[in-house]
Amino acid sequence: MTAPVTALGIDVGGSGIKGAPVDLDRGDFATDRLRIPTPEGASPQAVCEVIGEIVEHFDGAQGHLPIGVTIPGVVTHGVVRSAANIHPDWVGFDVVTHLHELLDHPVIAVNDADAAGIGEMYHGAARGREGLVILTTLGTGIGTALIHDGVLVPNSELGHLEVDGHDAETRASSGAREAEDLSWEEWAKRLQRYYSHLEALLWPDLFVVGGGVSKKADRYLPLLDLRTPIIPAQLENRAGIIGAAQLAATSAR
Repeated sequence: MTAPVTALGIDVGGSGIKGAPVDLDRGDFATDRLRIPTPEGASPQAVCEVIGEIVEHFDGAQGHLPIGVTIPGVVTHGVVRSAANIHPDWVGFDVVTHLHELLDHPVIAVNDADAAGIGEMYHGAARGREGLVILTTLGTGIGTALIHDGVLVPNSELGHLEVDGHDAETRASSGAREAEDLSWEEWAKRLQRYYSHLEALLWPDLFVVGGGVSKKADRYLPLLDLRTPIIPAQLENRAGIIGAAQLAATSAR
């Protein structure tokens, strides 16, 4: 029996662009994902061409699906507004209009951390949780998603808060841990400062920790002393694709 596919999720990353049709009843990929290396320079036009390849790959088997695309930057009304870790030509680029004209599909674009947060809220560690949930993705930088009673507050960018005179992600990201060869204990001290600062500002009900390093959460989360429960994400590197598909399906209704 064919899985009930609702939308196609595509995750734009620094090294690879990954996509898969998503069965939103199960909260998982309906088929194996397709990964294509991110083109050198990662200009908007080059990335959109790769997105088109992924859509074409799945179109034959899955039909004309709504598409959700994650972007590693702020996205408002379909336009990319920041480019901290991507090509500067993305700033001001109307990615939704461009992709809609290129693909003739319903398309939404969303910040990558926001997509991961939606994925975890619907199908992962934050499912059924009330109040304010803050998802943090610990990677090259720190991405954040704020979800209050099931409603996303987009583009929070709280990885750039100033903590102890530093942009937080330059000290507390997984990238900083690797670059400085920090022990888990040394890194946990920096995470403690960061999460304590978020607590003082926002009084969340739950922290969910995503990013690749969430697989090793037992090495550092027990070292933190917070009033807020803090748990690892469940969907791992699938969260962005699943969350983007979820948002695309919701907006297409």
